[in-house]
Amino acid sequence: MDFGMPSLAELKNLEACAALCKELGLRFIELNMNLPEYQADRIDAGVFAEVAERFGLYYTVHFDENLNPFDFNDLVADAYKETVLRTIDLAKRLRIPVLNMHLSKGVYFTLPDRKVFLFDEYSENYMSKVADFRDICQKAINGADIKICIENADGYWSLTHISKSTDLLIGSDAFALTFDTGHNAFSDGADEAFIQKRADKLFHMHLHDAVGHRSHLPLGTGALELTKYLHLADRHNCRVVLETKTVSGLSESVRWIRENGRQRYG
Repeated sequence: MDFGMPSLAELKNLEACAALCKELGLRFIELNMNLPEYQADRIDAGVFAEVAERFGLYYTVHFDENLNPFDFNDLVADAYKETVLRTIDLAKRLRIPVLNMHLSKGVYFTLPDRKVFLFDEYSENYMSKVADFRDICQKAINGADIKICIENADGYWSLTHISKSTDLLIGSDAFALTFDTGHNAFSDGADEAFIQKRADKLFHMHLHDAVGHRSHLPLGTGALELTKYLHLADRHNCRVVLETKTVSGLSESVRWIRENGRQRYG
């Protein structure tokens, strides 16, 4: 079970992140493609490989949270699919084992008595796009040691179209699941129940503390049963991102891991 860190907004370049990763004794950096410096067309594989070797680390990737290869506009969907394909190519070159992904809930119309999600209303069209995306990714990965991991977010697995699309994707060996502990708190534990029913597909974890709907807190400063989640990650040999968003919060989380006897890295 390797521990890693997210890209941090206060560290403006890869070397600064890598230096902190090494200083804290972590094994990997999750490159966040919401940030301009980590766009697929801006990553120089040679430079990133040299930094990884020099600091003794590796990378995972967090796709842009706006990623929506299922958009009804094919021009938009194709741009997102091209982004994913370029990232898979980078993953092969840099030996990146995990590409973390949020699913888009899509647009909804607010009616007097309910919300109508268009991906649900036009389910056949939507699910066809999901199946196409699954097949494209599976072909591109082609047996390489890469998983696209679907992360729980905003309690969205309670939506029929999201739970159905997740199950369709993880039916392929190219896809797996990420469990985010703070997002689970936001859903009042519903995400955990979804994960437990599909535990054989759990591959990656984002670990942070939470109080109520406040998440991304340093470990030990919230109300979550962190040891339980570490045992879950250990059972499934997950990589664990200590997903606090500041240098100080990350350092505090690493101290908590060490003090609680779970330092399994370095």
